[in-house]
Amino acid sequence: MTTAAPSSTATAAVAEELVAFCKNGNFMGAIESLYSPDIVSVESMGSETMPREMRGIDAIRGKNKWWAENNEVHGSVIEGPFVGEDKFAVYYNLDVTSKPSGKRVPMEEMALYEVKDGKIVREQFFYRTS
Repeated sequence: MTTAAPSSTATAAVAEELVAFCKNGNFMGAIESLYSPDIVSVESMGSETMPREMRGIDAIRGKNKWWAENNEVHGSVIEGPFVGEDKFAVYYNLDVTSKPSGKRVPMEEMALYEVKDGKIVREQFFYRTS
């Protein structure tokens, strides 16, 4: 019989809660209750208006607000979490329309989250290229 280490048990609880928030489309609720004030978020790409790396809860709130204002999600498949000792991954497959362009596209990504003291301290997103 195997048992989970205390840190992996805490990580699993945070992971399950994040996935529940996301499946309900409540991304801001996840940020408010699960993210550290010192969160670091890393995207695979960045731009002048949306940097690749952002730090702090206010920056992440702003990024989430921008996403909601600029995209309409028609449906999603969220799988996971896949839990390790202090990290977990979640697979996202979204059907999204960009509001500015009107273009509807599928969006697939994996996210790797790191947990410390019961809060998400880092998230990093990886996108399918083909």
